[in-house]
Amino acid sequence: DHLEESGGGSVQTGGSLRLSCTVSGYIYSTNCVGWFREYPGKEREGVAAVGSDGATNYADSVKGQFTISTDAAWNRVNLQMDSLKTEDTATYYCAAKYVRPGDLCSLDYTWYDYWGQGTQVTVSS
Repeated sequence: DHLEESGGGSVQTGGSLRLSCTVSGYIYSTNCVGWFREYPGKEREGVAAVGSDGATNYADSVKGQFTISTDAAWNRVNLQMDSLKTEDTATYYCAAKYVRPGDLCSLDYTWYDYWGQGTQVTVSS
C-alpha cells in the first residue's frame, strides 16, 4: 500500500518533465491525489491536486505551466511540467486522501494521509 513517484530528473530552463505517481494497494480507495514540492529548509507547498471525478486544483504559481491528470483506473496521477524555471527546482511528492464525494482536493499538505518518497527535479540555466 503505497504511492510511488517517478519521472524526476534534470532539465534546462524552458524544458519539460512529466512526473507520475503510481497508486497501489489500500491507497487505491482514496479519491484525491496532490502534488507538492519542497525546497530545502522550507515548508512543503501544494502544486496541483486532482480528484477521481477529474476536478483539479492548481496553485496560482503553476497555472498554465503544470497540468495534472489521472488515468481512468485511478492507478496513476501525472504532473506535466512545461516551461520549467530554475525556481521549479525542488523535491516533488505525491500524496493521497479519501474525501467525501464533491469535496475539492486541497493543496494543504497537512490535509493528506499518504505520501510517496519524493522525486528530485532540477532545472538549470
